[in-house]
Amino acid sequence: MENFEVIIVGTGAAGLYAALSLPRDLNILMITKDAAENSDSFLAQGGICVQLNDDDYDSYFEDTMKAGRYENRNESVDIMIRSSRDVINDLINYGVEFEKEEDGSYSYTREGGHSEFRILHYDDVTGKEITSKLLMQVKKLSNVTFLEYTTMVDIIAKDNEAKGIVVVDKYGKVSCVFGKKLILATGGIGGLFKNSTNFRHLTGDSFAIALKHGIELENIHYIQIHPTVFYSEEEGRRFLISESVRGEGAILLDKNGERFTDELQPRDVVTGEIVKQMKKDGTKHVWLSIKDAMNAEEIKERFPNIYAHCLEEGYDLTKEAIPVVPAQHYLMGGIHTDKNGKTTMKNLYAAGETACNGVHGANRLASNSLLESLVFAKRAADEISQNIANVQIEKIDVDMSQYEDLNKLKEENKKIVLDEIKRKDGDFYDKWCNNED
Repeated sequence: MENFEVIIVGTGAAGLYAALSLPRDLNILMITKDAAENSDSFLAQGGICVQLNDDDYDSYFEDTMKAGRYENRNESVDIMIRSSRDVINDLINYGVEFEKEEDGSYSYTREGGHSEFRILHYDDVTGKEITSKLLMQVKKLSNVTFLEYTTMVDIIAKDNEAKGIVVVDKYGKVSCVFGKKLILATGGIGGLFKNSTNFRHLTGDSFAIALKHGIELENIHYIQIHPTVFYSEEEGRRFLISESVRGEGAILLDKNGERFTDELQPRDVVTGEIVKQMKKDGTKHVWLSIKDAMNAEEIKERFPNIYAHCLEEGYDLTKEAIPVVPAQHYLMGGIHTDKNGKTTMKNLYAAGETACNGVHGANRLASNSLLESLVFAKRAADEISQNIANVQIEKIDVDMSQYEDLNKLKEENKKIVLDEIKRKDGDFYDKWCNNED
């Protein structure tokens, strides 16, 4: 395989926006472990936050900090909020559409933890709308080589400086790719959990690789459990019931049909209340009902994807409550980065859910994920643009024998990540990880 100036691992919103933000004269490689569309960015339902106006800054900042239990990095939160409108304008220029009111103004919704209606959305498939449009734009770029079903199995490094990656292609061939700069945008860790809204192939490989190379991780145990996914006994990824459903007035009910909590509290609080109620009722799930908050046509128009999925499962969202249960959803921690996406290894950057730049603190505020991913992916791209001319591609010898048993390597990586979560937070591990296959 040829060498590239920039290697981007991951084709979700962060990786795609980084590629679009880099100079067109750079030779870029993008790889993804599965099909390009199978990133969690495509699954995001609720929306993307934006600062409404100057008067909204203080409340948006406070909402984000409060949800994060004030463990957020103030500077990162400030950067995200102040950059939000430029990012939204960028998306619109790339062809992304958002819902509008009858007068042509943008329609904003609200979710748990927000004091204002500041979330832009496109039906209940906002992530798909944004990420598909970005993917379309990237595929037009002549300077980007795009490889699906290609997995990074290691970082090539020398003296704590990234030199490239080791990859395995869809045919099982292992090879080395060298480059000047490397961006990890590999998503989260949902594939390690039995119940998760994430794609199953997102197994946290980057975090295991980082630990092996002494790259600093931050708050890897800060893992968000989403309060409401559709309850199912089937194997595989869990279907998310967006927070925006509760934002539009849906209520949570116990086994007797009684409301038991305030649905617009931060996600960790609502999750705790659901778990407590399930234990009290001796049930495997609770119920979510929106039929009294919106009429049938409003539900179908606002939540067409969720409505259709529930109907397939035998539940009519317009007439009855649906069974919901908490499941692993999002990683607030990850590979430690500064405000420009730089990790503790030279020439190595991280963005999106893979990175921990401190925006989310201990718990992510709803619909901040897409915005945070885009803001800091662009900052990483800008940082690379400014100093890549001073970096040379250096090929170094790699012992390829260590990658002969890829299945064994995969299991080792899984154990490394889970052991690190257990080391950082044994209680969380025992509650959510210890019953995994």
